[in-house]
Amino acid sequence: MMTIATPTRPRVEGEREDEILDACVELVIELGYDRLTMDAVAKRARASKATLYRRWESKASLVVEALIRAKQSPHIGDHDTGSLRGDLLSTFCGNQGINETATKVLGSVITALSTDPEFAELFRDKFIAPKVAITQAIYLRAQERGEIGPDVDLEMIGPALAGILLHRTFILGVPPDDATIERVVDHVILPAVQHPSCGGRTTTLTSTLKRPTKARKTS
Repeated sequence: MMTIATPTRPRVEGEREDEILDACVELVIELGYDRLTMDAVAKRARASKATLYRRWESKASLVVEALIRAKQSPHIGDHDTGSLRGDLLSTFCGNQGINETATKVLGSVITALSTDPEFAELFRDKFIAPKVAITQAIYLRAQERGEIGPDVDLEMIGPALAGILLHRTFILGVPPDDATIERVVDHVILPAVQHPSCGGRTTTLTSTLKRPTKARKTS
């Protein structure tokens, strides 16, 4: 029995596609997911609605791809710095991590997770799952180094840092910054997972992010 391949939708030319995705994220932040329309994206990007539908079959698929690829979206990467603390800070701090722009993007779509099943499925599968995998890899490396024990529940600890930051942002109204992320790592995450023999903090945020430091004077 022959298997018929599912046809892929034609791509829009490189820079033009990027312009559409950037316009989509701008409008999501301005309007929220529920009020966003394909017409509005087409108008902002100066593209035809037909162009959008040739490439994306629905608003949900367009928004999720925009969240993944657009410049304004959070792009968490996996950075192996040699320590759990360093990996967490380099991954979650800075422009690529959980910052004010990233929380604006996430805040604009959060209600859609309970109102739009198609968006919720695509968002969790294509946007959240890769970030969960990166966090899991960070903790697995820490286990391989002997920084944390094999009995640490990675499924529970993995989302803890992001969860605390998002709780502070959306529930308490406190925007995230690098200093807050450092405090959460040092006072919540590391004490929860590290072996006592590992000691406390061994590096600072500035050294982790490879900023120059002044030599300490000796007496």
